[in-house]
Amino acid sequence: MRMLELSATVVVLLLLLLATAAEAALPAAVVVERALPLKGVHLKNLRELDRARHERTRVLNLSVQGTNSPFIKGLYYTTVKLGKPSKEYTFQIDTGNSIPWVAGKGCIGCSAKNISMDLYNPESSSTSSRISCSEEGCAAAHQTGSAVCRASDSPNGLCGYNITYADDTIVSGYYVSDTMYFDNIMGSQHPDNSSASMIFGCTNSLPKILETDGILGFGQKQLSIISQLNSQGLSPKVFSHCLKGSEEGGGIFVLGKLVAPGLVFSPLDSSRASYNLNLEGIAVNGQKLPIDSSLFATSNSQGTVLDSGTTLAYLVDGAYVPLVSAIAAAISPSVRALDTKLNEKRDRHDKCFLSSSSIDLVFPTVTLYFKGDAAMTVKPSQYLLQQGSTGKDVMWCIGWQSSQGLQDAPGITLLGD
Repeated sequence: MRMLELSATVVVLLLLLLATAAEAALPAAVVVERALPLKGVHLKNLRELDRARHERTRVLNLSVQGTNSPFIKGLYYTTVKLGKPSKEYTFQIDTGNSIPWVAGKGCIGCSAKNISMDLYNPESSSTSSRISCSEEGCAAAHQTGSAVCRASDSPNGLCGYNITYADDTIVSGYYVSDTMYFDNIMGSQHPDNSSASMIFGCTNSLPKILETDGILGFGQKQLSIISQLNSQGLSPKVFSHCLKGSEEGGGIFVLGKLVAPGLVFSPLDSSRASYNLNLEGIAVNGQKLPIDSSLFATSNSQGTVLDSGTTLAYLVDGAYVPLVSAIAAAISPSVRALDTKLNEKRDRHDKCFLSSSSIDLVFPTVTLYFKGDAAMTVKPSQYLLQQGSTGKDVMWCIGWQSSQGLQDAPGITLLGD
């Protein structure tokens, strides 16, 4: 997650079906053989087989709210119920983080900017329990590098955490276990309710204004929501994420694999803890740019990462500079680059233009090429952000940013909301 104060929002419709590389590389042909004898099988056994198969294909649903409106903080979030009796809380969905947490009662500095905050109180839930340093859940937290248990601590001491984000914000608290509720979709128009005992953080210190009650971490490590549900047999380790770029916002976030026509698959790099894709090139109006593809190669200091906790899209300078230059060179003569003096009132890094025409008619398309012949074409209305107006002209700024602005990851290409 990037807890940055960003003035713009993204208008990109992004459909991500995150699966393993093995799942993405489907065979050309499948041989089907009978695994059961033709007779002598009890109906009970067949029902059990069906039940097990449906358990493996269970789909859990999270409603997605929020909007990309440039006049509201760019944020997509979901609501989840916790505890018994259950209470509803808002969470940002974060694929770049594996630690789920919620702001707890008595939290120092916790306050919400856009969404009314409801502090979680573990004492008010009959299904809540605090995780001690000796418990297996704390060992899982140690695996993520975020557990705090000193050698001098009692085994019964609370398993705490300190999480440092990209802007040096430190979130601290202790781990608890409590019931979390989801909508269960099994091919029915009437979703059943599913619940699971989940480990998450109860934050008691957050020196920053937050937009939601907490964070739902969907990374690949043990404590992430998707990993915990998978370990309990409640969901496959796959999720489907779609954000609407229209004014009403919202979208879809499903824990499980969706089957839909027209989906194009690109394999993830399974060697990384983050969700790394293999970006191979970029084109403007169909013309590929002279960008060295090695800039996108995955290593400890670079690569292309999908992170729904980041608002904008950040490209390494070797890709950002030629992309912005190509966009500027391809715009219609009726579009004017923002006057230097006007731009001084904004961030000098913003690349902005004035136009009174439909932007999809006067700006070029941008296409990202991923491994496996997967191409994603982005329309101008999906990468330009409306930032105001001057007379009859609307001010549009390019949403792509340089990753040089990310202190912790200047070599990373980061694809946010």
